[in-house]
Amino acid sequence: MAFWDEKPLEEMTTEEWEALCDGCGKCCLLKLEDEDSGQIFPANVRCKLLDGETCGCSDYPNRQAKVPDCIKLTPEKVREIAWIPKSCAYRRIAEGRGLAWWHPLVSGDPETVHAAGISVRGRTIAEADADTSDWESHIIDWVDWEPAE
Repeated sequence: MAFWDEKPLEEMTTEEWEALCDGCGKCCLLKLEDEDSGQIFPANVRCKLLDGETCGCSDYPNRQAKVPDCIKLTPEKVREIAWIPKSCAYRRIAEGRGLAWWHPLVSGDPETVHAAGISVRGRTIAEADADTSDWESHIIDWVDWEPAE
């Protein structure tokens, strides 16, 4: 049995936890918050450290020092943060849904997450290139989309 099927998130080793990340890059998208309602909206603007092609962090070990509002996911945060995408492996495991067919640990291929249309590859703009005078134009609605099982 695979570790993600037999262990709760809290019991995973650091290596197992890190392996659960599917490399989609969705958690590294900037979010906009409605000041009145507190509602969070994902934007098509990626963190300055996210590579838009590989969907990997360019300085993962130092990301929190370079991006102070970068959130380090924990089992508790996965369960508490409402904007974690429905396709996120951590959220899927926390909700008892298991890993999807396109997850690299299931498919054996890190490109499957991109081929399945789960990742942000080719769909974002760099933070430095974003038109900050019109943040609302960057709001997206595809973050929670998942292909059929």
